[in-house]
Amino acid sequence: MLAVGAAGCHHRRGGLDTRRPTDREGHPIFVDALRQIAQDRDPRLMPIVRRLAAPTRVAVHGRPGVGVRTVAKALGGAGVTVVSAGADVDVLVIAEAPKREDLAMVDASRRPAVVVLNKADLSGYGPGGPLAAAHHRAAHHRAVTGLPTVPMAALLADVALADDLLAALHTLVTEPADLSSTDGFVRCPHPVPSDVRARLLDALDRFGIAHAVLTLSRGATAADLVPHLRQLSNLDRVVDNLHAAAAPQRYERLRTAIADVHAIAAQSRDRRLADLLTTDDTVLAVMGAAVDVVEAAGAHVDRGDSPSAHLRRATHWRRYGRGPVTALHRACAADISRGSLRLLGRTR
Repeated sequence: MLAVGAAGCHHRRGGLDTRRPTDREGHPIFVDALRQIAQDRDPRLMPIVRRLAAPTRVAVHGRPGVGVRTVAKALGGAGVTVVSAGADVDVLVIAEAPKREDLAMVDASRRPAVVVLNKADLSGYGPGGPLAAAHHRAAHHRAVTGLPTVPMAALLADVALADDLLAALHTLVTEPADLSSTDGFVRCPHPVPSDVRARLLDALDRFGIAHAVLTLSRGATAADLVPHLRQLSNLDRVVDNLHAAAAPQRYERLRTAIADVHAIAAQSRDRRLADLLTTDDTVLAVMGAAVDVVEAAGAHVDRGDSPSAHLRRATHWRRYGRGPVTALHRACAADISRGSLRLLGRTR
């Protein structure tokens, strides 16, 4: 199960390498070790394991006609856990600009939110084409609302083309049709039947058809087509923004879990459990979650692998944590510094 915001500290000896796993939420090495102890001798740990392994839940909202269902389907296809209630992060889908009622809904939920500017392929033509125009418009909306805003052509994110539609696209490579309008495309004389052309419009719209034909004309295979259309849709960037929006929740969830495990270890006097909390895997998992938080806020984290990079990073974040920052960022700074010193110790 892929869940958006699945952050762990996947580390290699001597280096920092924080990435999102593609299969589940949480910090796999730490969670697996904790689960093993729970199964072996302490079932009190299982609720903690379940909380750490739970996916980040995303609710998709928007006014009629903006493509809420299409965006939700695309996110679900990418492994995001989409729910109708009990979400951790909101996705607000808009087609042109956020309306006052849209923003009021986001403010009322008090959850992290990402705005998706859907139908980016219909953003008008100008320098760079409609996608460039959509990126410019999204940057403007972000500056006005303060919410991360990502353009998306959701229709292209999760495409399944029947054989006759693929055959029609290949025909369009050698015998172009009128793509100046939807009516023109369906009604113009052409070897591809008009009903097939109408289905192509439903599946890809004119922008998707044009790019599919161009891609095939350059020698791409049918197998190359779906990944190319997904890339055009900007789905992966939406998922990355959801990952960033959920970073503080993941970090607090992990810190709470470790505090709970500390308490159980003290009560049970379980040495194996206490030792788990001080391993490299645990320290670096917390560091990875902290890195996600500060990077989501726009900070840069040095990912150098050398001893001097680890020391420089530890020193920088210790100094950062002593500055005028929030309690959340102060805790993150301490964990990044601690993890960097652990990496430094391993190189020695």
